[in-house]
Amino acid sequence: MDNKELLKTCQTVRVDIVNMVGHAGSGHCGGSLSAVEIVVGLYFGGIFRHDAKNAQWQGRDRFILSKGHAAPVIYSVLARKGFYGVARLDTLRKLGSILQGHPNAEKTPGIDCSSGSLGQGLSISNGLGIAFKKLNMDNRVYCLMGDGELQEGQIWEAAMTAKQHKLDNICAIVDCNNVQLDGTVSEIKDLHPLREKWLAFGWHVIELDGHNIEQVIESFRKAADIKGLPTVLLCHTIKGKGISYMENRCEWHGTAPNAQQLEKALKEIHKELRGMG
Repeated sequence: MDNKELLKTCQTVRVDIVNMVGHAGSGHCGGSLSAVEIVVGLYFGGIFRHDAKNAQWQGRDRFILSKGHAAPVIYSVLARKGFYGVARLDTLRKLGSILQGHPNAEKTPGIDCSSGSLGQGLSISNGLGIAFKKLNMDNRVYCLMGDGELQEGQIWEAAMTAKQHKLDNICAIVDCNNVQLDGTVSEIKDLHPLREKWLAFGWHVIELDGHNIEQVIESFRKAADIKGLPTVLLCHTIKGKGISYMENRCEWHGTAPNAQQLEKALKEIHKELRGMG
């Protein structure tokens, strides 16, 4: 898929996200929209090994959505990759749906880990990474976390473990949108200096523009070439990216757009799509 098609896919995923959350009447737009290029780059950029027709293929890589409230972004991407029909997206958060408010690995094809309680994803990734090493398997593990989530102490315990075991088959990803539930990350519990913290914990660090799809894909490739230590991508993003009235607004962390707001959001995204030709 060329760069133009990747960009169009990102906008299609944004349409899916706001439609899903709007129709459900609940859910998390802000942190889903900020992670679009990250997840699209991983799945559509020739990075992530998977088989939509065989979701449990043992040779697949693993994706752990540690910030499980951003489920709409992975649900859209999995549907667009053919793990299930796109029509399923309209069932988000409905009784009996395979697409619940947080990922459920027992119900949703393509979901490798049930998540939602923040701070646990990197520890789970470590377990997978250690297992793959012991089994001499070359599978890779990708763990997407929010920057607010890094305020959880368990993340830093897991960071030490990954370094201790030289888990170069793990790629942690931090969606650095600097906004959490009720304020900015810097106001609530400042992470600065974040790069230096990860370096001090013995990780290889790559900083990038998390909305530049080419940088995202290239960073994943660079991470795969690092041997002997784990890699973290610090992806600088915008909460609510692509929707003018949602961008950098903490109130859109977990609020669904009403009918008028949804219409405005879709108009903005479709305008962007038309501009792509």
